[in-house]
Amino acid sequence: MILVTGGAGYIGSHTVKELLRAGYEVMVFDNLSTGHRELVLAREFVQGDLLNPQDLARVFSRYQIEAVLHFAAATSVPESVENPEKYYRTNVLGTLNLLSAMVKAGVKHLVFSSSAAVYGDPQKIPIPEDHPKNPKNPYGRTKWMMEQVISDYAQAYGLRFVCLRYFNAAGSDPEGEIGEWHEPETHLIPIVLEVALGKRPYLEIFGTDYETPDGAPVRDYIHVCDLARAHVLALERLLSGEELASAYNLGIGRGYSVREVLEVCRRVTGREIPAREAPRRPGDPAILVADPTRAQKDLGWRPKYTALEPIVETAWSWMLKMSQKS
Repeated sequence: MILVTGGAGYIGSHTVKELLRAGYEVMVFDNLSTGHRELVLAREFVQGDLLNPQDLARVFSRYQIEAVLHFAAATSVPESVENPEKYYRTNVLGTLNLLSAMVKAGVKHLVFSSSAAVYGDPQKIPIPEDHPKNPKNPYGRTKWMMEQVISDYAQAYGLRFVCLRYFNAAGSDPEGEIGEWHEPETHLIPIVLEVALGKRPYLEIFGTDYETPDGAPVRDYIHVCDLARAHVLALERLLSGEELASAYNLGIGRGYSVREVLEVCRRVTGREIPAREAPRRPGDPAILVADPTRAQKDLGWRPKYTALEPIVETAWSWMLKMSQKS
């Protein structure tokens, strides 16, 4: 059985669906602080918290866990700047508790949900995995710290692991079964689409003086289902005993600015979508674009969605479905 922490969240729930499609038995562990029970497609679900070691002990004693996919974390960059204590406690201490429970139970395989935020301001574009790590915000620092903790546990206790560094996850399940659902919403594409639906008056473009072609921040958007497939490929290779690198970038290798995202959303929705310029947010790098060559070579991973428009189309379909329910 595969244990998925944070499997009621956005990327976790899509990965659970991909694991089930690949024939794995899956158990989801989530405290539902930001995830949603309705997004859990696995039969086995335990509501528990990584900060409570007893919750983890019960899971590892009750289930025969073969490997862990670890998504559970606090993930908002602006919130991490305002409330770093929450991020160090939730992300770092929660991961330590999970690793200790794995060691006690003799579970040796881990796929960890990391982030491009570990790099900070890039010294070269696209960003390779060996790029210097200089996170600009507490969220990125916790992810880098978690990677280092996992590496130390691997050396000491024989853990086999892969860290997958996502760039900007986007889109939703094209079958419409699950999708992106944050309360409040913090990701750019669904925020733009909320403006299109009339749920927000306008989009705020944070920062217009970056050293980018149009002055707005640039990001590499990767479809959530492509991320999910990468997790299954990494898991398969870990379980088969293949030697893998410690970390892989997951992105399409192309960046889009906030203004470009806005224009794509206008095209997809056919709506005006008003926008206003606002000051930069603390902790935001100007450009983050992946070099995904290593994942393509070692994992045999090829993203299906290689342009922004089809990614936005899946997000828009899901948001229309959700708006009809509310």
